[in-house]
Amino acid sequence: MSDDLYYQRHVFFCVNQRDDGRPCCSDHNAIAAQKHAKKRCKELDINGAGKVRINQAGCLDRCDEGPVLVVYPEGTWYTYVDTADIDEIVDSHLVNGKVVERLKI
Repeated sequence: MSDDLYYQRHVFFCVNQRDDGRPCCSDHNAIAAQKHAKKRCKELDINGAGKVRINQAGCLDRCDEGPVLVVYPEGTWYTYVDTADIDEIVDSHLVNGKVVERLKI
């Protein structure tokens, strides 16, 4: 890990709710998915300074591809369907550093 990075990986889940009827990540249980990822990282003890941070974000402007999350510093964008997909992203990318190609957008 670079000395200038506070977190090894920082994950942002779009949890935006649009009021005009256009697609948005909140329509796909994005808040529950974010909470699941945060809980899973705590269970695996990979959360905190020097490790992984899971955050909610406002609109990431990719709602048409949603729900979406992005992992930094790589800038890897993912979509997901359920908690099994979230677990795969956590286990593969956040724990082992391997991008989950089937979920990448």
